[in-house]
Amino acid sequence: VAGENFDQSPIRRTFKSKVLAHYPQNIEWNPFDQDAVNMLCMPKGLSFRTQADNRDPQLHSFIITREDGSRTYGFVLTFYEEVTSKQICTAMQTLYQMHNAEQYSSVCASSSCSMDSLASSIDEGDATSLAKLQRYNSYDISRDTLYVSKCICLITPLPFMQACKKFLVQLYKAVTSQQPPPLPLESYIHNILYEVPLPPPGRSLKFYGVYEPIICQRPGPNELPLSDYPLREVFELLGLENLVQVFTCVLLEMQILLYSQ
Repeated sequence: VAGENFDQSPIRRTFKSKVLAHYPQNIEWNPFDQDAVNMLCMPKGLSFRTQADNRDPQLHSFIITREDGSRTYGFVLTFYEEVTSKQICTAMQTLYQMHNAEQYSSVCASSSCSMDSLASSIDEGDATSLAKLQRYNSYDISRDTLYVSKCICLITPLPFMQACKKFLVQLYKAVTSQQPPPLPLESYIHNILYEVPLPPPGRSLKFYGVYEPIICQRPGPNELPLSDYPLREVFELLGLENLVQVFTCVLLEMQILLYSQ
């Protein structure tokens, strides 16, 4: 377990993650920082879900800034895949049994009763809450399907967010599709890593992903810097008044701290 919050049910806890594989192993201009990428890909660690939970894929991005001021950009698609290890499923059920036993004891203690007389002395409200707790806060290995988070990440020298997003989504569809794509997955990964060049300044580049073509455009020397992030999301997250206030603070060169969960 990554954190110490054992009051949370086991499904809601987070667990330590690790990098399973990365390609290429290393390149001179961008040495792979395993700890940083691991933390930024899964800042809260591994998470588990069951078939009753929402498991829609989520995309987020990050920036790694080095001591010399150089930057690399990461784009991450997080999804959930079924846990096939019987050992992990059994461990999750054991965690739930321990957790529910602790909750059982706390309800008993709050009702000032002994274990022998629990059924007769818990009032109706406590009994109802305990029943709800056991219904919604449970994992049964014979009944439930366990899923764990996993992510694929693309690290680039420029923030081509839309192109990276489209490539990762297509790659994810290829991984989960019943019908495999025309070429092996390794071919598409090799293509984007070694064969797709950065577009020259002021030019566009079209390359083929797994299923559909992808276009990325690089601003010219006299244009504004590349900003491939959708402004609509900024307005939705901050709201118009807050965004105007942030913009005003930027123009006045004030220090700005954005705090988020």
